[in-house]
Amino acid sequence: MTTPFDPEPKRAGPIARLRNSFLTGIVVIAPVGLTVWLIWTVIGWVDGFVWPFVPDAYHPTELLNRFLGLSGEDRIEVNVRGLGVVIFLVFTITVGWIAKGLIGRSLISFAEQLVDRTPVVRSIYSGIKQLAETVFAQSERSFEKACLIQYPRKDIWAIGFISTNARGEVAAKAQTMGGLVSVFVPTTPNPTSGFLLFFPEEDVIELDMSIEDAAKLVISAGLVYPNGKEAKAAIEGRFRKAS
Repeated sequence: MTTPFDPEPKRAGPIARLRNSFLTGIVVIAPVGLTVWLIWTVIGWVDGFVWPFVPDAYHPTELLNRFLGLSGEDRIEVNVRGLGVVIFLVFTITVGWIAKGLIGRSLISFAEQLVDRTPVVRSIYSGIKQLAETVFAQSERSFEKACLIQYPRKDIWAIGFISTNARGEVAAKAQTMGGLVSVFVPTTPNPTSGFLLFFPEEDVIELDMSIEDAAKLVISAGLVYPNGKEAKAAIEGRFRKAS
């Protein structure tokens, strides 16, 4: 806490102010720039993957020159970035619509039976299918709540995500009086890796913060708190009471 006897803080010089402005600008520009660059790169990658499957006569350059009646040196070269993404989206939606029908399900079932009979392809296909279903399937369950647990030992607290109640052999053979809760404990700053732990229900403290806020807290290594202003005011209030 500051007191009337503390020396006044020195005013930052012009170099320090320029440096602070530059760092602030980096904080503002970097997320936007990296996001735009990533989206632009992905669009270019999809275009490069899709266009070789499209006949040359249907490329934007050929269509435009045919429409305008241009040829030879008068031809116009057109690079419509992102049109391949549109074609990919239309194709994917069409395949998904067909796959939901009876004929589509029958064809997919027949194709999967053929794949299951091929040793190497079977392993690759099953792994990719499980990954795709986990990431993209709408029926997959997500984490239910953010929670607080004591890990890796008592009096050391960690953020976790409650997935489900333990069932089957895990719940039957665990030596606990009550039920078990499956908790995923992520690592910082990469929350996609972590540990699956089973805790007694009474040892799991559910938090009011959302899954997104808890994930931000983990990724930022504790620097970004949900309701940051309220948390800061609460901490300052505690210091005032202590003094």
